[in-house]
Amino acid sequence: MINNCWLLSDCLPLTKFYFIMGLLDGKIALITGGSRGIGKAIVQRFVEEGAKVAFTYRSSAESANQIVNELGDNAKAYQSDAASFESAAELIQNVMKDFGKIDILINNAGITKDTLLMRMSEEQWDAVINTNLKSVFNLTKNIMRPMMKAKGGSIINISSVVGVIGNAGQANYVASKAGVIGFTKTIAKEVGSRNIRCNAIAPGFIETDMTDELDDKTKEAYLSSIPLRRLGKGEEVANACVFLASDLSSYISGQTIHVCGAMCC
Repeated sequence: MINNCWLLSDCLPLTKFYFIMGLLDGKIALITGGSRGIGKAIVQRFVEEGAKVAFTYRSSAESANQIVNELGDNAKAYQSDAASFESAAELIQNVMKDFGKIDILINNAGITKDTLLMRMSEEQWDAVINTNLKSVFNLTKNIMRPMMKAKGGSIINISSVVGVIGNAGQANYVASKAGVIGFTKTIAKEVGSRNIRCNAIAPGFIETDMTDELDDKTKEAYLSSIPLRRLGKGEEVANACVFLASDLSSYISGQTIHVCGAMCC
């Protein structure tokens, strides 16, 4: 016997309904730092939701090629240094040439060089600021004209919970991620009239290659500061990106979504 359903959403759980439809069908996304960690999870999740994805890597060519082999024609990798303005400009041109448009930009590229400020070198400061913050300027600046011409777009900047609460031994990283949040709010105000949205995501402690290297004592110290008592998953950050990239968030701009297990509240 067939159930009498007025809508498909009455017959299926809402999440399954959206998955079938594809929240990002027909969208082209550019994701920096997409060959590993959170970036890789975002690339995979966006393809699941129907997007075609261009993603960058700086040195991990093997991992990037593996992702392309897994996702086929739905993804293409570009070697690029997000900290370089010239490289960012060339990247935007190449992606526009290959895909015809860019609907979504996710500024995810980032590094850490942790140490106390009294021991931090100028090189350590500059490297983190350039990769984590200047890169956001580089890509956003170069995507402006294409998005304005298209009369729309979604820019998502990956910040960090420590950009809000601070963290000893990470003055460079914290400064860069706090800067991303301020930059996001400003861009949202500058380009909102052009139907371009700009939001940030502030992940907490997420399971990545870096956290895998931590000893049990350090992990336990981190867990004690997280009310949900577990590390987050890359997929959980990717889900927030899907929301901000899709029409579900069409009236949300200039905001920072914390994906941190209530660590920052």
